[in-house]
Amino acid sequence: MTTSPTSSNAVPPMPERTPKALRAAIAQHAPQLLVDFDRHWRRDIADAYDLAPVPAFMARWWAEYALARNPELAAMVHGLEEAADKEADYARAKTLIEEAGRLRREVAKAEPGR
Repeated sequence: MTTSPTSSNAVPPMPERTPKALRAAIAQHAPQLLVDFDRHWRRDIADAYDLAPVPAFMARWWAEYALARNPELAAMVHGLEEAADKEADYARAKTLIEEAGRLRREVAKAEPGR
């Protein structure tokens, strides 16, 4: 999934699996996600007395960043989702959404440094 660092379309590696490192990576490589990341953090995590929501927060934003850091893959996934939204045939729409979901789940498996 990654390309050489000198390539103009290089996919940046995944950061350490911490909120701080993930936020820094989003700020640098996918700034379009930053407002929503920060809003979600402030709403659900920042002042929480219970840290139970942190793993779900990290899973969601890990997957969002993993996809956004690869613009070609993100465009493909969003294209599948948009095509499904416009598809009149339920079976075809379901197939498109399932493929988009499969790609999202696969990219979310990215490990730090990869």
